[in-house]
Amino acid sequence: MGKSDEVFRITGARTSLSDDVRSRQRRYVISMSLRTVCVLLAVVLWDVQRLVAYGALVGAVLLPYFAVLIANAGRERAPGLPSTFAVPPETPLMLGPGGTGGGGASKES
Repeated sequence: MGKSDEVFRITGARTSLSDDVRSRQRRYVISMSLRTVCVLLAVVLWDVQRLVAYGALVGAVLLPYFAVLIANAGRERAPGLPSTFAVPPETPLMLGPGGTGGGGASKES
């Protein structure tokens, strides 16, 4: 296989940095919007349904922590790309002299 025969695949490439930042910002805004709804729900339901108001308040307190964890999660790892190095199937692989280790070819005396 010559240099001109190599094929490179980009299907496993990462998303661009700007797309990654945009998706993180979107997740954070959604989480903070949900927190705002929880705070408003706690205020509105405080005298009506105290148990639900407590649940909403707990959600409002815990959501920022999880929102930051989710937003700061690292970029996804690129999946392993296939190697462009190909060994022809008819070539035997040898570990060394006589196939027992080392790096040279075996010599017969």
